[in-house]
Amino acid sequence: METVFLVFLGASAMLVLGYLKNRYFGFYGQTPSDYATAHGEPFDLRMHLNGPIVCEGVIYGPTGRVTSRFVGDFLAEWNGNKGVMTERFTYDNGEEVLREWKLTLGNDGHIRALASDVVGEGLGVQSGPTVRLKYKYKLPDSQGGHVLDTTDWMYLAPNGTIVNRSQFRKYGIKVAELVATMRRKEAV
Repeated sequence: METVFLVFLGASAMLVLGYLKNRYFGFYGQTPSDYATAHGEPFDLRMHLNGPIVCEGVIYGPTGRVTSRFVGDFLAEWNGNKGVMTERFTYDNGEEVLREWKLTLGNDGHIRALASDVVGEGLGVQSGPTVRLKYKYKLPDSQGGHVLDTTDWMYLAPNGTIVNRSQFRKYGIKVAELVATMRRKEAV
């Protein structure tokens, strides 16, 4: 009986430690307030995600290995606090994916985001040199059609490049991670 209790106690301790690690020390431990007073230029969607943008990145699977590489060609246009960002992704296997975001930026820095592969509405906030956006992303039917809880963090680098880190979870378990850069496309 004592052995069962010790196993239960050990398992409970591991669950609590795992929760604390994820909540306070991991990717999900970040909050917008952590960056509210960070050094550097504040992130303004209307300025930093505006015009032609090139995006380059990788997607990691659940084992931490790269499963896909991509290049994105974006065009973002704003009319006051309402914006549309059209994205064209080309993956290493030759597949092309199109997405259009409809963005609304509140005067308080809060963001509302809609896209055809987003279930409901994405919600976010600008804070210092960062943007956090949370939404439910629906995979294409060819990839199972699963709905994943997604958190995007975008960090503004001093040269204007945006570093994007996103995690995708199903039932709280990380199934993929994306790391990408976004920068203004040079005039041709």
